[in-house]
Amino acid sequence: MPSTITQAMRTMKAAADNPNDYVAHWKRRTGRKSLGVFPMNFPAELAHAVGVLPVVIQEDREPITVGRNLLGDFNCGYTRSVADQAALGRLDVYDGFFHADHCIQLLGAVDVVREDEGDKPVYFGQLMSSLSDDWAFPQVLSKMADFRRELEAFADVRISDSDVARSIAVFDTNRRAMREVFESRRSGDAALSPSEIQILVKSSMVMDKEEHTELLREVIENSNPVPRDGRIRVHLSGHFCHAPKPELLDVIEECGAIVVDDDLFHGTRYVSTDIGPFDSPMEALASVYLRRNTAVPCPTRVQHEVDWDGFLVDSVRESGAQGVIVLMAKFCEPHMLFYPELRKALGSHSIPLLLIETEHEGLPMESIRTRVEAMVEKIRRKHLSAV
Repeated sequence: MPSTITQAMRTMKAAADNPNDYVAHWKRRTGRKSLGVFPMNFPAELAHAVGVLPVVIQEDREPITVGRNLLGDFNCGYTRSVADQAALGRLDVYDGFFHADHCIQLLGAVDVVREDEGDKPVYFGQLMSSLSDDWAFPQVLSKMADFRRELEAFADVRISDSDVARSIAVFDTNRRAMREVFESRRSGDAALSPSEIQILVKSSMVMDKEEHTELLREVIENSNPVPRDGRIRVHLSGHFCHAPKPELLDVIEECGAIVVDDDLFHGTRYVSTDIGPFDSPMEALASVYLRRNTAVPCPTRVQHEVDWDGFLVDSVRESGAQGVIVLMAKFCEPHMLFYPELRKALGSHSIPLLLIETEHEGLPMESIRTRVEAMVEKIRRKHLSAV
């Protein structure tokens, strides 16, 4: 791998692995504020427009200690990690916290942040979960205006529509560059491993977007295409809030599989939809909230025109994936409730499926390895018998 890629990847990996260090350095360098935001629907473009750094709070790798007393063990690992980070002061680098509705468990974690970071603003914006109704768009547009007012108060600055438009252009440029990586992978170029692609996405959630785009371009321009080999092609699905552990992604490919597509939050879901072009930047921000769910449906939203199971079947066909590996965070209620529909849809189309339940405290990697190997072997034998 050329040295330019190595250095760019090292910089992005450092931000992905240690977001708080990056944020602290950015604040010292710029003298500006940072904002902790939560998955999945916060309009980070507005935060960028007021001159602050919006950072998606990540699950960290530290064992959960104090957080065990703040949220029940039936909460997912991400929310318990957020509560633990807040209680132990690991979120002190942020000057405020903003949240757009996602799930009940995450609301509990944000309440812990509100209690332990009591001297800082914590704003909760309730976005519509029903997207097919006639009143959905005006309601979302109104909420975007609320976010704008709250962010202007937070940063003590007024922004114009042209400021918002400039920030949208910065974010769209980053999304388009990221999608180049995903499109190359889907078409057969395996130049980057799943864990390396995750570094690209995760660091994008943390870093200044313009800085990140420059590094991303270095990686793209210096990557050498690797033709698709004989490994079994799989689609990764799930994980709405936090990144799958890199060692899990590595094991999947060590077992003879190659990831050709995904709908992970730390993947295709995060970069699926551009905001522009537009006449009104605020209307564009509202519309992309609805359009994003059309591009990659989410079980936390209701939109009658699209459904996640149909999307998944179509994605498998388009990418040529030979099987689906579902990564389900333990106690993720939206995913647990929707999973039977996914299994039914994939089964009706004879698409092999493997469910792997993940958790913060650790994964039985050898057991997972055995199960993935069994799936790969089953698909390989089926393919050989059909030849």
